[in-house]
Amino acid sequence: MRKGILLSGGTVLAVAATWTAVAVMNDGVPGAATPARPPVPATADITRQDLVETKTVDGALTYAGERRVASGASGTVTWVAAQGAVVRRGRPLLKVDRRPLVLMYGSLPLYRTLQRGVSDGPDVEQLERNLKALGYGDYLTVDDHFSYATEQAVKDWQEDRGLEESGRVDAAQVVFQPAAVRVTDAKAEVGARTAPGQQALTVSGIRRLVHVDLDTGDQSLARKGAKVTVTLPGGERAAGRITSVGTVAESSGSERDATTTIDVDITLARPPRTKLDQAPVEVEMASARHANVLAVPVEALLALREGGFGVEVAEGAASRIVAVETGAFGGGLVEIKGEGLAEGMKVGVPVQ
Repeated sequence: MRKGILLSGGTVLAVAATWTAVAVMNDGVPGAATPARPPVPATADITRQDLVETKTVDGALTYAGERRVASGASGTVTWVAAQGAVVRRGRPLLKVDRRPLVLMYGSLPLYRTLQRGVSDGPDVEQLERNLKALGYGDYLTVDDHFSYATEQAVKDWQEDRGLEESGRVDAAQVVFQPAAVRVTDAKAEVGARTAPGQQALTVSGIRRLVHVDLDTGDQSLARKGAKVTVTLPGGERAAGRITSVGTVAESSGSERDATTTIDVDITLARPPRTKLDQAPVEVEMASARHANVLAVPVEALLALREGGFGVEVAEGAASRIVAVETGAFGGGLVEIKGEGLAEGMKVGVPVQ
């Protein structure tokens, strides 16, 4: 059987055993039918459709773009943003000797001190854009030149933040991140000493996503843009789409039990209700599509005494059991093949 079938077989047997007695086939010949039986209490249609075979893997609900933030100052940590806090432009991430390290938006790190006389560059423009957004520099032109107007805007900003009004901006005062961040881990503790380059915080974006460490043997399941279904804490189910597939395999575990995985990120179609971070989830991924097959609900399958499965076909006031060969499983349905089976026939299912 295919891999998806092996994964589902235990469930199928359990379902089959719980709602009907084990059936006995005539001489154990596949396709043979039993004599007429009493009518079944509930039925479902045999349908003809495309069936998507699926596999469920484990994942975690987390946040996008985790990265480290280093302190650019020397001194004692006097305040630090709490784990889980969302920090936006102009707000401090931590304070060293009561002087704030402020978040500003930008893709370039602050790799040099910005002040009058520095060469023109995109980092200057990045700073000026933030000063404007924060309400400083009415006469400031946003460009790549650190002008007198830039210096005055910096001094006004420093005065409001309780910083020395030097007109210079360095890594002890500002850290640039692409957008608002969420504090995932506070490495720096109040009262501890810190130094330039020392990691102070771990932050991430505020967009929630599902991360899967996918076994490399299942790599074919992960196609960028493919749709998935995610079961979240509390039973909430949400649609998602694969947005990132790693290209580098990572190994973990001991040599004997080592596993090799790739990173897969999934974006949810809507924000989940749960606020838990790193919450375990289940992700249902499509592995193969089987076109134009006969399908019935999985719970319609009966376990046969001589092995294999059958379905109970309802025919008016009576019914008969027909042995079937199972194929793909997906979406609560199973592909079946059996003598005389056709679209539109009705098969017995458990009473809900």
